[in-house]
Amino acid sequence: MIIALIGVLIIALVIVIKSADVFVDSIVEIGGALGISQIILGVTASAIGTSLPEFGSAVVASLTGSTDLGVGTVIGSNIWNIAGILGISAAVAGVIQTNKAGLARDWLMTLITGLILLFFMLFGDISWPAAAVMIIAYCFYLWILIKAQKKHSNETSHQDESQEKQLKENNNLEEDLEKKSEEKVVKNVTKKTYLYVLLGIAGLIVGCRLLVYSADELGGMFGISDMVMGLFVLAIGTSIPELVVTLSSAMKGLHDLSLGTVLGSNTFNILIGIGIPALLLNVPVDRISLTFDAPVMIFVTLLLMALIKMGKGKLNRWGGIVLMITYMAYAIIRIFILS
Repeated sequence: MIIALIGVLIIALVIVIKSADVFVDSIVEIGGALGISQIILGVTASAIGTSLPEFGSAVVASLTGSTDLGVGTVIGSNIWNIAGILGISAAVAGVIQTNKAGLARDWLMTLITGLILLFFMLFGDISWPAAAVMIIAYCFYLWILIKAQKKHSNETSHQDESQEKQLKENNNLEEDLEKKSEEKVVKNVTKKTYLYVLLGIAGLIVGCRLLVYSADELGGMFGISDMVMGLFVLAIGTSIPELVVTLSSAMKGLHDLSLGTVLGSNTFNILIGIGIPALLLNVPVDRISLTFDAPVMIFVTLLLMALIKMGKGKLNRWGGIVLMITYMAYAIIRIFILS
């Protein structure tokens, strides 16, 4: 029975991660064909893409009455994202460079998001008024991101214009315009793409349901609480997309994507991953989550910035090792001392 449940847990993780990937790719393709701004598509797809497993697990857990699993998955995922994923990525890649403006914006929003959650946790159950504040806060964050993307797009268009002027002088404009017109051809969306959207949604629903069920059953068999299962097993499992994207980005030198994936995911996890379930029904707050887990989440967020400052704008290998040790210390205290 135990082996079967572990098998179900692993299969469910694979289904959830693959379904999220298929869903986001299909939505981006449809949005592009319908003429929806690439700015909006890019911002929303990158924010939601790697966080769909956590979000789906939190919603399903809430609807099935396992709310501790949902909250634990979100808080545990956020701690793991910074202390675990960024720690591993910096240790393996050697260094993760940062963009000052992007870091200040995204890190500050991640910190504020954590403080918002901690504030509402002080009042007991997280209910719909708190959920409304969280969702509005995320919409505000999206607005800030879209403004930043528009500014970047305008700067890029100015560069393109200057390049066109140079091409005119070199009598190569006609050939260049032909290439650009080919690039602007809008692709027709096939029925297969719409089918993939439906399959992605179905896979997320089925996968998340199996994930929550198997974690709940395994926790009961081993005497492990739903909160601890969410904090570690589901949190790390559902964060596999972030780990893959962040580590590969760091190895390829795409440092902004590496750091942005984690910070954007953490913001989404709390404001939407807890905000939406709290709209459906009250999300209870575990005492240890209030006094230990949430404060640790705030601490690792502050620690990340401190390590980057100490590294003169970079998260170096030693900073990554410090983050990894911090996560191991948190896991040992939470599992063996406080459980």
